[in-house]
Parts: sequence; structure tokens; C-alpha cells
Amino acid sequence: MIGKGPVLQSYRVLSALLEPAAAGLLVWRRRRGKEDPTRLAERRGYPGVIRPEQTLVWLHGASVGETVTLLPLIERLQRRGLAVLVTSGTVTSAKLMAARLPAGVIHQYLPLDVPRYMRRFLDYWRPALGLICESEIWPNLVIEARKREIPLVMVNARMSERSFKRWYKLPKTSRYLLSSFESCLAQSQGDGERLAQLGAPRVSIAGNLKFDVAAPPADADMLAILDGLTTGRPIWVAASTHPGEEEQVLSAHLGLKPHLPNLLTIIAPRHPQRGAEIEELAQANGVTVARRATGALPERDVEFYIADTMNELGLLYRLSQVAFLGGSLVPMIGGHNPIEPAKLGSALVHGPYVHNNAEIFAAFDKGGGAREVPDAQALAEAVHRWLSDPAAARQAARSAGQTAHQLGGALNRTLQAIEPLLMRVALGQQRETES
Repeated sequence: MIGKGPVLQSYRVLSALLEPAAAGLLVWRRRRGKEDPTRLAERRGYPGVIRPEQTLVWLHGASVGETVTLLPLIERLQRRGLAVLVTSGTVTSAKLMAARLPAGVIHQYLPLDVPRYMRRFLDYWRPALGLICESEIWPNLVIEARKREIPLVMVNARMSERSFKRWYKLPKTSRYLLSSFESCLAQSQGDGERLAQLGAPRVSIAGNLKFDVAAPPADADMLAILDGLTTGRPIWVAASTHPGEEEQVLSAHLGLKPHLPNLLTIIAPRHPQRGAEIEELAQANGVTVARRATGALPERDVEFYIADTMNELGLLYRLSQVAFLGGSLVPMIGGHNPIEPAKLGSALVHGPYVHNNAEIFAAFDKGGGAREVPDAQALAEAVHRWLSDPAAARQAARSAGQTAHQLGGALNRTLQAIEPLLMRVALGQQRETES
């Protein structure tokens, strides 16, 4: 049997000793709006709702991207008559799950990785199976699940080069934690090879579940209103932007105005609470701006529309001909999901920093549905090229949609891979019913 090793043992001791500090951290995060004050107890492992009686499968995704990725899998598991628990760690993901989870599926916040919090969580929910999305390898979560013989599977598993280099420095730790998973279903060959090198004993390539997620929904009435207000205008959206990108999007807008006088630029910051800050930036540059969070609409005189609301990217992508994916013009973020706008008819633009979704962006670039730009000037040129040539934009959008379709199928491969575990869960459910 693979031992924990001194690093993991030290982590266990230290995380237990720091439990009072963890409670203080939650209070600090609550004050900064990063925790839900009405559900703070969940972050300490206390349940927020009553556990259903039937056998329960638990799925975990860190934040918005991961939890959205799990939606098709959640729906298929629920169809099998299983109780489904979904956990995540951010307020934004919780709000999104409230809007998009099927009726009857439970959402809870994942506890902080403190031994007692994890024990409390697992002892209450008693999952028969845990499906952990991408690379959420929390040591106490894994150790406590292993103690209770809860089978864990890493789905849509990802191991970037950067993460691999960090884990590689801790060989005993990575080997112990990864060997605790029944299997790792990797997104790509590269991810699978890195996971195997770190000690994952059962790795297979299932593909990327993000390609099987349905396009985000939109309110039909609001779409009709916005479509009527913006008919005839060239429109592009800068989605999920971060500090340092809004300035570049604004610069691109100012560069485009002389060529596209009726241009409407829509910007949707990754963190909607930054809407007022972006509004001030636009006003300081003499741009006519409106904020969606205040109830304003993109009237004809509005040239810069800030969509500082939640769960409306499906609406915005349906309005725009071109979509810029944020988190890609600044380092560290790694680029946000381009699949959603590709499925909704947008030509794609992104910056050079896309390491979190490098293979996805490479596929769209190769297929002609996306273009990489290094800075604000190149961003303006790429957007202008497509907005001034609608036929070329439509062709790029078709190419992006075709790429997204061709790379699908991971859902069926994932379900096939976990079928033996699901059969085991079903047998356990049958025994509980008979007893």
C-alpha cells in the first residue's frame, strides 16, 4: 500500500490545528462578498438541507466552469433514479446552479479542506460514489473518502504543465492522492500522460465534457427586446473580462468607432460587482455607457453596454456576431470557455494566455472559427475584419460550431467508463430497498 508520506501527514496535522483560522477566513470572505452569509455553515461541513433516503451520487466542481461542465452528467445520473448532490466552492457557481440544476438535485457548498469539516460532510451525506471534476485534489477530502471506502473518479480530468511541475516535486503525495481514485478520465492524451506520471494507476482518455454541455439558455422575451433595440447595429461582446482587459476592450472600441459608427460593444465582466468601476473607466474616456444591473437597456445612443449581471451570457452571445473570450489578454487566468459562444453562432477572438483551455482554443484556431490577438490594437483589427464582412463572420461562426460538434462525445465515453461503479451503486440501492 502506498503511504501518505511526511508532506501529507504534516498537511493533515497543520490543517487540523488551523481550524480556528479557517473559521476566521470564512468570516473575512463573507465580509468581502465571497461567501453566502446564509449558508456559511455548509463551508464547515454542516448540511443545509435534509439528505434524501435513496442512494446518493456526489459530483464536485470548483466553480462556474466546472459545475456547468457537469450538467449533462448530472441529468443522466438523475434519470437513473439516483439522488444527486452537487458541490462547488464559489457564490457565483451556487447562483448558476440554482438557475440551471434539474429539479430535485441538491447543491451544497464544499467544506474547506479541514479534517473535521470533511468528516462531518461525508458522514452526513454518505455518498455511494464521488465524481470530482478536472483537478480538484483536496488532500483531506481524498483521505476521508478513502477511509470510508467511497469510490472516487476524476472526470474531465485535467493536469496542466504548470500544475504537473508543482505536483512532480511531491512524488509521494501525488502518488498517494491519485492512487485513491478508482480511475482518472482525462480530457486529452497530454493530461492523461501527466496524470499517469504522477501516479494515477488507471487513466483513460474520455475527451472534454464541455463539448457536450448544452448552449446556455436565454430569456426569450428579453432576447426579443434587445434584438429589437439593436437591429442593424454591428455588435460584439467581450465576455468574462478581468482587470487589465477592460482597458484593452475600451481601447479597441475607440479604435473601431471611426470605422463602425453604429458599433455596440457589450462587456460582461467575470465578476459583475465590478460594473460601476468599468462604467467610470468608460465615462472617463468620453464613451456613452449604460449598465444592465441598473435596469438600463442598450438604446441607440449607448455605445458601450456593461452586462454586470449573472447568468446572461446565453443572451449576449445570441445578440453578437463576434465574441472575445476574457481571461486571455492577461496572464494567470488562462482563458475562459469558448465553446458556449461557438455553439451560439459567434466568431471567436482570444488573447495569447489560454493555458487552461489550450487544446480547445488550438482546435478552434485551426478550424478557422477563432483568432488569437496579442493586444488591443490587434483585437480591434480582428473584430473590424469580421464586423465589416458579415459573410466572413458567418463562415467563421459555422467553423466554430462544427469544431464544437466534432469534438463532442465525452459524455457517453464517461458514462461507459463509470458504468461498473454505477452498477455497484445500483446493487447497493437494491439491497437497501430489500432490507
